[in-house]
Amino acid sequence: MASLGVNIDHIANVRQARRTVEPDPVPMALMAELGGADGITIHLREDRRHIQDRDLTLLRQTVRTRLNLEMAATKEMVEIALREQPDMVTLVPERREEVTTEGGLDVRSQCTSLSSVIDTLQSNDIPVSLFVDPDRNQLEACQQSGARWVELHTGRYAQASWREQPMTLARLIEATDQARSMGLRVNAGHGLTYQNVEPIAAIPGMEELNIGHTIVARALSVGLQEAVREMKSLVQNPRRDPLFGSSSS
Repeated sequence: MASLGVNIDHIANVRQARRTVEPDPVPMALMAELGGADGITIHLREDRRHIQDRDLTLLRQTVRTRLNLEMAATKEMVEIALREQPDMVTLVPERREEVTTEGGLDVRSQCTSLSSVIDTLQSNDIPVSLFVDPDRNQLEACQQSGARWVELHTGRYAQASWREQPMTLARLIEATDQARSMGLRVNAGHGLTYQNVEPIAAIPGMEELNIGHTIVARALSVGLQEAVREMKSLVQNPRRDPLFGSSSS
């Protein structure tokens, strides 16, 4: 049964649009936890476009589930992670011009430098996950890097047409199986919605789904606590999927 990590970056996006003090993502994280979130995810970007350093510090003090910090593998971010001690770090690619993360890390071409970052963090008791596309070569590089987790990028699945979706789902199922056979633990996220999440949640061996935008959007209608509660029900009780015959719940 997959758990649910709620990404609250988009709450900070609304605040930063006016450079004001509300909505504050810190108390909103509590509402997400009350709704059943198993963890809170934030992305501290180099340009600080949404989450701010202050948010990270206060969330580290107040989150009662677990705090997953998404970040680029830079010296500045490593120093921040070592200071704040999140429960997990997820290393992601980052480009200033992108609206949101557009694809997975190319771990194969950066394995040496990433391994150094991973070793530094994990030797300080911060588990590291790598955000990657569902590609065997990338998964093998993740294993070589020393990371303990991967987060599979579900963007292609989320954007696929109804004709293409079964194939993209099959790739994610295969990648999950491959990663687990390599000793890696598996999360997934990006672009998941109330309409498409259940087949991903039902993948055998899937541990956690990190979901943000669709929950925050739903919260405008029903409130954050209820929006999280609804998503958690879908994640933990996915309907039967024809690709593998039965639900994992």
